[in-house]
Amino acid sequence: MKKTLLLALCLINLTTVMAQKKNDKTVLVIHGGAGTILKEQMTPEKEKQYTKALEESLQAGYKVLKAGGESDQAVIAAIKVMEDSPLFNAGKGAVFTHEGKNELDASIMLGKNKMAGAVAGVSTIKNPIEAAFSVMKNSSHVMMIGKGAEEFAKVQKLTLVDPSYFRTEDRWNSLQRVLEKDQEQMQLDHDGGPATTFVPFNFVDEKFGTVGAVALDKNGFLTAGTSTGGMTNKKFGRVGDSPIIGAGNYANEQVGVSGTGWGEFFIKTVAAYDVAALMAYKNYTVQQAGDEVVKKIGELGGDGGLIILDKDGKAHFPFNTAGMYRGWITESGKVTVKIYQE
Repeated sequence: MKKTLLLALCLINLTTVMAQKKNDKTVLVIHGGAGTILKEQMTPEKEKQYTKALEESLQAGYKVLKAGGESDQAVIAAIKVMEDSPLFNAGKGAVFTHEGKNELDASIMLGKNKMAGAVAGVSTIKNPIEAAFSVMKNSSHVMMIGKGAEEFAKVQKLTLVDPSYFRTEDRWNSLQRVLEKDQEQMQLDHDGGPATTFVPFNFVDEKFGTVGAVALDKNGFLTAGTSTGGMTNKKFGRVGDSPIIGAGNYANEQVGVSGTGWGEFFIKTVAAYDVAALMAYKNYTVQQAGDEVVKKIGELGGDGGLIILDKDGKAHFPFNTAGMYRGWITESGKVTVKIYQE
């Protein structure tokens, strides 16, 4: 049995977040990635940076809601803060592909009418979550990819940047370490037996920095959004779950869900939609549905986590990794940020 699966079965987070007061419901939840996030490996300075960024994201989204804005704009505001930060694997902090490029994905879905938009494999759009929203609002499509998505973003007058904008030394160094392991694996293949022509993703990121948000506005409408730089050393145009409606992102009238983790397994389990389906068809709570879906992911050998918010302001953050950057804010403005398994 894989180490990942053992970790998955042992570390499912069972904490459901309820409002501190009966009427002080949760209105915005966010995540900034899940993975091998251990307190003993985190410097106090780095922990403060992550905490500050997550709090800024929550406040940005909450400002929209407090002013009477709708949930879609709150989600975009919250995610843009994380996309603009080099700390997270989205936007500015995106990881590198095998070819040394940054390819970004994002999606957004409105629960009130099932409208959705997504972009994948883009390299010049500063804030992919805005591009996903534009696809949803200003086209008859749900997903656009690559150069076509970038051309659409240009027509929509979104902010475009040179691909070098996304380069950070930390992410570049991470790619070099993975490439070294790739080379070692190739050498073992040649020395130890028949050559392996293609082994995809031998080395999975220890930390997935995908970001996401789910918001509940004054009208009771939910919106979910997700944005990512994908997987370090990804090859052959690989796309994960983040831009796929139903896998890394889903919202309906009852619940909104955004995921972070090993995307292939979120796609195979249709993770985000599965949460909504369990709640609709089996009358599960957010905790029951979230824990069940993360368990399914773990049993297949995948890892990661979910943020879930329902129409009553009940939230849950199940994950099967050592940690997940996450936070929430209530209607009264009470902010909570957490990083590690508790």
